[in-house]
Amino acid sequence: MSALDAQKAAARKAAFARRKAAHAAGHPAPAAHLSAVLAGYRGVPLAGYMPIRTEIDPLPAMAEAAAHGPVAVPVIAGEGLPLDFSLWAPGCALREGPFGAMVPEADRFIEPEIVIVPLVAFDRAGGRLGYGGGFYDRTLERLRARRPTLAIGFAWAAQEADALPLEPTDQPLDMIVTELGVIAL
Repeated sequence: MSALDAQKAAARKAAFARRKAAHAAGHPAPAAHLSAVLAGYRGVPLAGYMPIRTEIDPLPAMAEAAAHGPVAVPVIAGEGLPLDFSLWAPGCALREGPFGAMVPEADRFIEPEIVIVPLVAFDRAGGRLGYGGGFYDRTLERLRARRPTLAIGFAWAAQEADALPLEPTDQPLDMIVTELGVIAL
């Protein structure tokens, strides 16, 4: 394991512990600020995610956005590949995808212009530490090569880190939204 890999592993472990505690605290409306941000982008194709484990839940904000335009969720095509995004709507039929995340039963793919990005840790410079598979980095790189794409990190405020061990291939976030507010970058 390289020194950078060891730093990332330590940062993930600490961030997972902070995320678990924040999740257990049970904030009454964790997606309220995300809803407010997305209200400024009505009708713009966006991708959210189906929360797993202790991730902050974007589903209320996604449901509001779906009333005004297309909303999709990530589908893992395979290891080392960018994500695809399948149309989602509240109450749609779902099936279990890789890593336990639910995905729409029928794949109807779109290209989002806004991506709500789950994460393990973030910093105020727009750095993001994910799970280590590189899915969102590859995906954002592909989308941004085609058109401007807004990457909104969505996390518990407790997931903030002073600094993160990042690599040149790590795609930056454009904005971070937590249960406590919006961090413009």
